[in-house]
Amino acid sequence: MKAHTKETQASMTPKKSLDFLKEGNQRFQSNLKANRNLLEQVNDTSEGQFPFATILSCIDSRVSAELVFDQGLGDIFSVRIAGNFVNEDILGSMEFGCKLAGTKLIVVLGHTSCGAIKGACDHARLGNLTALINKIEPAVDAVKEPADESLRNSKNLEFVDEVSAKNVEMTIDNIRTQSPVLAEMESNGEVMIVGAMYDITTGAVEFYN
Repeated sequence: MKAHTKETQASMTPKKSLDFLKEGNQRFQSNLKANRNLLEQVNDTSEGQFPFATILSCIDSRVSAELVFDQGLGDIFSVRIAGNFVNEDILGSMEFGCKLAGTKLIVVLGHTSCGAIKGACDHARLGNLTALINKIEPAVDAVKEPADESLRNSKNLEFVDEVSAKNVEMTIDNIRTQSPVLAEMESNGEVMIVGAMYDITTGAVEFYN
């Protein structure tokens, strides 16, 4: 499989980009990687890059977007931060990826048993991590069940995963409200913004679209 070119990038639509990622995750689950020469792709992309998707995911070592979607060099912009939330810098990176570099799809990818989400559920406080946790805690508050406080912590993995999913949903809302550039592109059909959850036990990605 060759690296994307300006021509192949131009042929991608938001839906086709999403289908590419879904197909890649199917290959990943089946351990059937696409045939690609990474060193050849280094050479092919040495004078330019033409990725088709921008993916915001967690720093979790088990959730590398390039691997779980079976993509090569030059295929995706990968933005990673614990808890996969957005701030001004990440939104700027996304705007660069879509408006200036031509990606057609934004994916906010959460995952099961997320450590950052667990920290938010437990209201962890530690150095600079405290400020990061504060940005995720609104998702904890937004999940109303269970109401019993003794069940609203990291020991309840079902609750943790519910908060992870809610965090993805709220992050997408924040992208739309905090980035007029991306909201306009989505409204015009130039990009699609979707959420997804990666299951660390199966390798499967479930898309919310």
